[in-house]
Amino acid sequence: MSLEWLDKQAQDSVIYVSFGTTTSLSDDEIRELANGLENSQHKFIWVLRDADKGDIFNGGFMSHCGWNSSMESITMGVPIAAWPMHSDQPRNAILVTEVLKTGISVRDWELRGELVTSSTIETSIRKLMASDEGDAIRKRAAKLGDDVRRSVEKGGVTRMEIDSFIAHITR
Repeated sequence: MSLEWLDKQAQDSVIYVSFGTTTSLSDDEIRELANGLENSQHKFIWVLRDADKGDIFNGGFMSHCGWNSSMESITMGVPIAAWPMHSDQPRNAILVTEVLKTGISVRDWELRGELVTSSTIETSIRKLMASDEGDAIRKRAAKLGDDVRRSVEKGGVTRMEIDSFIAHITR
């Protein structure tokens, strides 16, 4: 994938799709995902393995909502299209979509036994990338990302708490 291509795209116009290195999609899921992405008519980057997300996060991130992926997206202020698969992912998806309201749900966990259709994927992408609701989600995600990044800078609340904790345990 060329970063040159990505640099030429409009701000917030590309959705990043990744399910990490430990999740396997069935042939039917891959087919439905591919069709949903194509039918959404939005530009996307579909990564089959982990990549340097810092270089390619743009308008949205379709994610399994593993903790690391969720934290990266939140820190970078990028909204998530949440598609949990297993483990901690369902709870993280609820955190992102219902608590923080910085993402949308592609599939509810209760429906995990059902195939997510290309139509559902298409609708989710359109909702995140090109709707008033998606714009509001994007603004909340951007603000939260700014707040998180400021909190770890020198003088930020998280940084001060960590520094205090380290000072306490090393005396």
